[in-house]
Amino acid sequence: MISTSLWLPFVDLAGTFVFAVSGATLGVRRELDLFGVLVLSFAAATAGGIVRDVLSGAVPPAALAEWRYLVVATLAGVVVFFWAEHVERLRNPVQIFDAAGLGLYAVSGTSKALAYGMTPTTAVLLGSLSGIGGGIVRDMLVAEVPAVLRSELYASAAIVGGIIVAAAVALSLPRGPAMFVGALVCFALRFMAIRYGWRLPVARLQAGDD
Repeated sequence: MISTSLWLPFVDLAGTFVFAVSGATLGVRRELDLFGVLVLSFAAATAGGIVRDVLSGAVPPAALAEWRYLVVATLAGVVVFFWAEHVERLRNPVQIFDAAGLGLYAVSGTSKALAYGMTPTTAVLLGSLSGIGGGIVRDMLVAEVPAVLRSELYASAAIVGGIIVAAAVALSLPRGPAMFVGALVCFALRFMAIRYGWRLPVARLQAGDD
């Protein structure tokens, strides 16, 4: 069986890439220059992981200490900048890549927090935070209300993915398959929410209220 220390960085880098693509795609849509696209790409790819690592005590954060994260985020940004028309052929590319990143980061974040001795509940919360953090920073940089506050199922999908990983670890089940299932379930929930408009109740003022 492959050691967690070997495949966990791969999952983390995969999440970094797809989040970077979502950030870069949004930057191209907002007609940012190359530097702006790369900034948005790196922010979307690493912000959640940086917060997760700081809160877990894994300092300096991997995204700042290891060159791979910068290279992966930069590569994704450059690819999208020069070949944006190919990315745009996908249906709702920002949301699709964001959903993929959400699933990957939610499970890798939960697993990493557990490895640093966090309780299952705390690990799930940190995993969810690592999943939604990049999207929050990405949206704020282009003056949008973060998707987690206004969109279809988002943070709740990340929580479900994290719970699957935490439950598997608590039951001494293989972590690798659990992470795969958790990421897939998280992605599926987010994708179905995008497709069918599944969402939590939205606050609305009653007619006549001030």
